[in-house]
Amino acid sequence: MTEKISMREKIGFSLGDSAANFIFQTMMLLQLSFYTDSFGISAAAAGWLFLVARLWGAVTDPIMGAISDRTNTRWGKFRPWILWTAVPFGIIGFLAFTTPNFGHAGKIIYAYVTYMLLMLVYSANNVPYAALSGVITGNMAERNSIASVRFIFVTLAVIAIQGFALPMVNHFGQGNSSKGYQITMGIFCALAVVFFFITFLTTKERVKPDPKQKSSLKQDISDLLKNRPWLIMFLVFIVMFIFLGLRNSILLYFFKYYLDKTSMISILEVLNKGSFGLIAKLGMIGSNADIAGNTFSIINILSQLVTIIGLTLSRPLANKFGKKAVFQTAIALCVLLSGIFIIISPTDILLTLILQLLFNFAWGAGAMSVPWTMMADVADFSDWKNNRRATGIVFAGILIGLKVGLAIGGALAGSLLNGYGYVANVAQTSHALFGIRMITSIYPAAFLAIGIILLFYYQINKSTEIQMQNELAERRKALEQN
Repeated sequence: MTEKISMREKIGFSLGDSAANFIFQTMMLLQLSFYTDSFGISAAAAGWLFLVARLWGAVTDPIMGAISDRTNTRWGKFRPWILWTAVPFGIIGFLAFTTPNFGHAGKIIYAYVTYMLLMLVYSANNVPYAALSGVITGNMAERNSIASVRFIFVTLAVIAIQGFALPMVNHFGQGNSSKGYQITMGIFCALAVVFFFITFLTTKERVKPDPKQKSSLKQDISDLLKNRPWLIMFLVFIVMFIFLGLRNSILLYFFKYYLDKTSMISILEVLNKGSFGLIAKLGMIGSNADIAGNTFSIINILSQLVTIIGLTLSRPLANKFGKKAVFQTAIALCVLLSGIFIIISPTDILLTLILQLLFNFAWGAGAMSVPWTMMADVADFSDWKNNRRATGIVFAGILIGLKVGLAIGGALAGSLLNGYGYVANVAQTSHALFGIRMITSIYPAAFLAIGIILLFYYQINKSTEIQMQNELAERRKALEQN
């Protein structure tokens, strides 16, 4: 399949992931802090909530994959689900960041209900969206191009959450962070609904299964379990999202409780006077008293801008060296850079900034977009080997790994934080500060290092990609002629 995909369609598709990341990034980066410091439940309770709700999401993913594979409408198999779930996604996302006037037990029940509903609608929206990336085109170079554009837009959404969410919470909350979170997430969720509509209207499904192919869930699962690249990517996604669930959940605590506020003020003054003055001002919307939150936001903005630079290199690197080599090298660098965080002293704000910039560059160049294009290759591998295409179940299966990883990572973050003696909104003990440092560096790096080893057993290299693409293109051409 050689049809060139227009930039309009690439951008339209990419906005769907921007929309999802308004929720996804908030879940990873801010939700633990929201639950402990604003909503009002313990770190241990939040950890258990993450484990239960995200495992629930892992259960709903394969069900949604099977359903979407068997959906047949004039709009295709996967696009309609993006349309149908857009408004529920926005409403439930807003409710999940609303703090009710309940007692402690009532708040925990409310948190479980809203978070599990959020996981359900996220599956119903995101599994078909992920599968859509595998059926827009069968051309490997175009897939790499779509992924590069997609993750530039994802990074813009990440900048919105990591850079501006906390200043917006301060601005709208005026000392009431619960109110601030509610208004801020209301704005982001409304944007998400609009973006989902655009994705539905601008995309097209082109790669379709053989119309003679019989629908068999049993056969789909059997093919999946025999698909070695799928098994490897499933395990890689688990350890990768344990890493993200652990590290990203605790980064804000690292800034808020460990780093020295006087040193943060100094770096903010330097940035404000230099060429980054506008970014510094944007990151300081609202209360300037929240020095840690402002520094966290500004460093995240700068880091995500560097991520975009990395993303512009991911496509040419993947085309030249193959996705596996680029992905494996990138996560090796990320293991090293995140592990080095353990040596940062409270006054080393500049070192924190440099390490974050280098980490985000490596993540953007090879660990952000590349594994998602590898998922499409895994679906092709199953089609190539078994002469059966089940894109939805392949993507859903990988997303189970994502949800399991986030469940374990989030649960570990809350449990470890509680185990090290964390108490919300007070000066932390030296033991608690050591725990925050370890959860930000060594623990997540150890999990991600497992992914480097696993990828040695992933068998789709650059030559296999080319062979699959050519043979599958010939099959589709023969089907069209018949």
